[in-house]
Amino acid sequence: MKALKIATFNINGIRARQAHLLAWLEREKPDIVCLQELKAADFPSQQLAEAGYGSLFLGQPSWNGVAILARDAEPLEIRRGLPGMENDAQSRYLEAAAHGVIVACLYLPNGNPQPGPKFDYKLAWFECLIEHARALHDSEHPVVLAGDFNVVPTDQDIYNPRSWLKDALLQPQSRACYQRLLEQGWVDSLRHVYPEERIYTFWDYFRQHWEKNAGLRIDHLLLNPSLAPYLKNAGVDAWVRNEPKASDHAPTWIELGARKKR
Repeated sequence: MKALKIATFNINGIRARQAHLLAWLEREKPDIVCLQELKAADFPSQQLAEAGYGSLFLGQPSWNGVAILARDAEPLEIRRGLPGMENDAQSRYLEAAAHGVIVACLYLPNGNPQPGPKFDYKLAWFECLIEHARALHDSEHPVVLAGDFNVVPTDQDIYNPRSWLKDALLQPQSRACYQRLLEQGWVDSLRHVYPEERIYTFWDYFRQHWEKNAGLRIDHLLLNPSLAPYLKNAGVDAWVRNEPKASDHAPTWIELGARKKR
């Protein structure tokens, strides 16, 4: 496995934050990027190509939308949409091969308000992801599931769970689905590198949560057994969240290198 940096970033509007994206790509130079919440039917493919990135995208007017970028390469499309959700009108899943890795970019439904149809949709989508992830996990190919999972895995991943007890991101059903994914054998890369620290990837726009570092960890990169041994480092580019009119998420990334010796 050659050295790679893979990142996921809920950009919260590609049109409003294209300049943020280009500045981050220029500074951090990730090799593979998964984007979520494009909120547009079109995509700045030409501008990204000029910045050195090939791209695939699955857009939707005003809502949702996902994309995969590859530095100095063209991602090879494998799948648009999640198996089992063929009739889903929402653009939430894109799968491609890039730099020798199968990349599954996902934007899992938020699920609020709950209970109700939006939460039911979240759980149904999650079930389809779990089923498809099993096949990807068992593949002999290196695979990463990367994106905004809209799940806070544990109370360690949120500044104060008491304020979010009714939120879909913390519901026992949501957490149980995420745990079932991990039980297939996926490695939660950020938590693997930082088993004890409180690390956040999302700070909402309310009550100065960014300034107070009152965040949540909901953006994840899960690695299958073929890829996990190459994990070297992980982190969050929190400086992006501090930019003017920033997304409420920050890019989350991993670095891969030579396989660890036993």
